[in-house]
Amino acid sequence: MIKSMTGFGRAEVSEGQRKFTVEMKAVNHRYLDVSVKMPKKLNFFEASIRNLLKEYMQRGKVDLYITYEDLSEQTVSVRYHADVAASYMNYLKEMAETFELENDVRVSTLSRYPEVFSMEEQEIDEEGIWKDLEKAIRLGAEAFVESRVKEGENLKNDLLDKLDGMLAHVAYIEENSPKIIDEYKQKLQSKVRDLMEDNRIDENRLLMEVTLFADKICVDEEIVRLKSHIEMVKNTLIEGGSIGRKLDFIVQEMNREANTILSKSTDLEISNRGIELKTDIEKVREQIQNIE
Repeated sequence: MIKSMTGFGRAEVSEGQRKFTVEMKAVNHRYLDVSVKMPKKLNFFEASIRNLLKEYMQRGKVDLYITYEDLSEQTVSVRYHADVAASYMNYLKEMAETFELENDVRVSTLSRYPEVFSMEEQEIDEEGIWKDLEKAIRLGAEAFVESRVKEGENLKNDLLDKLDGMLAHVAYIEENSPKIIDEYKQKLQSKVRDLMEDNRIDENRLLMEVTLFADKICVDEEIVRLKSHIEMVKNTLIEGGSIGRKLDFIVQEMNREANTILSKSTDLEISNRGIELKTDIEKVREQIQNIE
């Protein structure tokens, strides 16, 4: 099977009071380029997330969005420092005795003194969070790959149809190119006879001219290579896998052969077929840019 580089996947995982939502989408790109957008508290999982995604994709510009909710989460706790409060009370009592003042300190007043109470962050359950997050990413990635495969299958069928059309153009050029040589020979004979009063033609000279013309417009080698390239693309599509770069290289070679055929053509219909051939090759080239 082949995969398109465009795709979309979404998944939700709820475990207890913890909920993850994962969405990913992608467009074509020469390499794998992943952008991860998620809450800051999950940043220490980024390297693991990137490694995980490599199991599901090789190329494409991928945007991954992660949202995280934990209704039971208590990120901070209050801590009472009794020794600090005791120190405050001892010094306040000493001050009251020294200056003969009334010690009117209340609990509400003492609680506002620095360091009597402090806020401390609770330890994060990294293992539990990663377990749920990994599950959500895998489910999203599987849906993402499924959409890529579906679009890739449509791409493959369309490309195979275009390749069959290209073979029809090549077959026409292959069949009609020899006829051009015969027509040229007949035109050359007729022109020479018109110019020569005695109607005597130097057959050797005529044959040499026809041979030079045939060498100039011969596209046999180009046709053989072009047919081979087209069949290679078809076989590669059927084999599947990560084939985008390979196909891109083959299509470049196909375009080169088509350009040579067009440059050698002296016949209007063959030139038109060559133009149609180049047009189809360009369409194929554009489509394979979206194959992983």
